[in-house]
Amino acid sequence: MIYTVTLNPALDRELTVPEIRFNDVLRATVVRIDFGGKGFNVSRALHALGGESVALGFVGGGTGARIARGLAGLGIRTDFVEIADETRTNVSIVSERLPQHIKVNEAGPVISPEEGAALLSKVASLAQAGDWWVLSGSLPHGLPPTFYAEIIECVQRAGGRAVLDTSGEPLKRACEVRPYLVKPNAFEATELTGIPVTSPEDSQAAVAAIHALGVAHVYMSFGKAGALLSDGRACWVGAAPVITERNPIGAGDSAVAGVMWGLSHDLPLPEVLRWGIACGTAAASLPGTTMGDLALVSSFLDRVVVRRLEAGAGLD
Repeated sequence: MIYTVTLNPALDRELTVPEIRFNDVLRATVVRIDFGGKGFNVSRALHALGGESVALGFVGGGTGARIARGLAGLGIRTDFVEIADETRTNVSIVSERLPQHIKVNEAGPVISPEEGAALLSKVASLAQAGDWWVLSGSLPHGLPPTFYAEIIECVQRAGGRAVLDTSGEPLKRACEVRPYLVKPNAFEATELTGIPVTSPEDSQAAVAAIHALGVAHVYMSFGKAGALLSDGRACWVGAAPVITERNPIGAGDSAVAGVMWGLSHDLPLPEVLRWGIACGTAAASLPGTTMGDLALVSSFLDRVVVRRLEAGAGLD
């Protein structure tokens, strides 16, 4: 089974306007609502591919109840901890005419110690050998920076494998307990290692430094430039197909779903990378935080060019 954990979910509200202008009144031509949060996006993307997952996380208030109903209506299994505070709403403004957008995220609720303990207890009751756990997004207020590390230790003690997509201090602390895979972007990798990263070609020292922390696999994303995947012995780089971008928000989460699709089907790592990039590309080609279905993702697969990166610093 694949579990996704979203500690700071959101109702994603997207407003499409003819063009983005500042200091003016903009009138939306299209309003779209998606049930978001990074882990929930992974669950939605897996569902679009025909895969199954269980979405865990915190939900609260009317917004949280709306997200829970929405995910259930999409056919996604959920197992939530209800909290006293209200789940956040995030707003995106997207231009019809140009590839421009503005995204404003609320900080989110405050999680009490009791609510945090309830989530950890739920993870402990579900964790089993062979399962995959995708931990995604920021930590809401009230949780310590070690919270992801605590979940990873619980999962991996039971024989599961943890995939982590976060940043800052929570990422640093989680790497100390050796997750199976981490997914930083170039900025997050630089922040984590102190080694500047701007492209796949100058990434290998940072990748090696992340492996040195005990992380088995690194998936590093570069937006439109593609991504890389390393197991510490070999590193593969994939170039993303050129598309007409509709909305890139959620594309990184869709890429994680593609990686999970490949890993859970025991595909070779170059193919895992190909699925990750194809899923991210499909999502970016669609409006809102829409996730591409299997047919759309498959149409991009052969257009993802994967090559092995020549050995560099720290990689044999």
